[in-house]
Amino acid sequence: MAYNAGMTEIQPSRQVDLAIIGGGAAGVLTAINALRAAAPGQRIALFEPASAVAQGIAYATPWPEHLLNVPAGKMSGFPEQPTDFLEHLLARREAPDATLAEQYVPRLDYADYLQQRLTEAEAASAGTLQTVHDAVISLQPQSGGHRLQQAEGENWQATQVVLACGNSMRPLPLPAGSALPPGKVVDAWDYDGVRMLAGDQDLAIIGTGLSMADCVVSLLAAGHRGRIHVLSRHALLPLPHAHGGSANFDPQPLLQLPLRARMRQLREHVRTAQAQGLPWQAVMDRIRPLGQALWRSLDAADQRRFLRHVVRYWDVHRHRIAESVHDQLMAVERSGQLQRHRARLDAVLVQDANLQVHGRGTPPFNVGALINATGVETRALGLRNPLLQQLLADGHARSGPHGLGLDADPDSGQLLDAHGAPQPGLWLVGSLRIGTLWESLAIPELRVQAQQAARAAIA
Repeated sequence: MAYNAGMTEIQPSRQVDLAIIGGGAAGVLTAINALRAAAPGQRIALFEPASAVAQGIAYATPWPEHLLNVPAGKMSGFPEQPTDFLEHLLARREAPDATLAEQYVPRLDYADYLQQRLTEAEAASAGTLQTVHDAVISLQPQSGGHRLQQAEGENWQATQVVLACGNSMRPLPLPAGSALPPGKVVDAWDYDGVRMLAGDQDLAIIGTGLSMADCVVSLLAAGHRGRIHVLSRHALLPLPHAHGGSANFDPQPLLQLPLRARMRQLREHVRTAQAQGLPWQAVMDRIRPLGQALWRSLDAADQRRFLRHVVRYWDVHRHRIAESVHDQLMAVERSGQLQRHRARLDAVLVQDANLQVHGRGTPPFNVGALINATGVETRALGLRNPLLQQLLADGHARSGPHGLGLDADPDSGQLLDAHGAPQPGLWLVGSLRIGTLWESLAIPELRVQAQQAARAAIA
């Protein structure tokens, strides 16, 4: 039966000024900013099907070996309070720690931080917050607002909506990957499931990025003794952060260069830095604040070239890991327990109690189980969220540039419909803006987007 906006009356208790869809880091940061800006009587609803908010994919891990990929001193959730996360950590320690700002602390500490700041914002706000532990599966614009339908069938009316749906895992790059035996394939973000695979059997991890690093340190922490095969087309492992001074050059001229000239210039800056005794990481840190501007200043053809030829190398240099985690990866590779395969996954065959992995470019090998660590799904047509599929199907949204994420106004974050028109009262925060901004996954970008969307929506 077709959706009929007039079929069900909406109770006054389910009418809100702002609905935030998604209760991970992006959604919770939006909620905190909205609560801080709310006028008396304004009502905010936060929709998150998980039992706990402020975790999402990145911060849902309960295991201390999973560290932040950024030093604690740079992880504040609020642009105007750059030391806020650090102050939260220091308040929970019995003694001062002068080195804490440079440490890579467990990710579970960040979930705790966001939850505490949300509780504080709710207690101090003139508005009210209601957390709804159910998914939103449909959104229909109406006069003066939007009608939301939950998975359980309830309907809500919201004047403003912020979509902060978070990340989803890419499926295995196999035509019948979902048909493999239950228990033989585990997603990298199933943190407990990965640990349960630890033992004597050989394992395969598909993907060699940040999620792979999480899986390896989890398996080692759980006492895994078997070999760990990691496979991807480029077989590039994440690179480490490094200590050292700051590279001293003006990055602004890079914005005027086409892609090839830009990459040549970056290599020249690295050579200069190394001649000065600085690591190459100092150059990447120098251009970090320009991440979105670097993407937006490329024309469409150069953006396609970047996605085709540069992105894998960019990712390992840009999205780095703690030195201690990198040291673990290098040690286990030197020992032979971790084996890298540069290959495209072709097939996985079931053979008795094992899986035989076939990759184009490497001989077949047998494993007891497979871990999907292929990373974040960025293609709009690959998004498996029913709400996002409905928005695309009904023309309330369209794919972002190059089919990445959803299209939004790059400055305001307003969602664009199928014709490119801004959707009144409908805002986008987080990874779904990757096509227009590229840098839209990390806290430095999320905190700015969350503040911008919350203030615009609550006003």
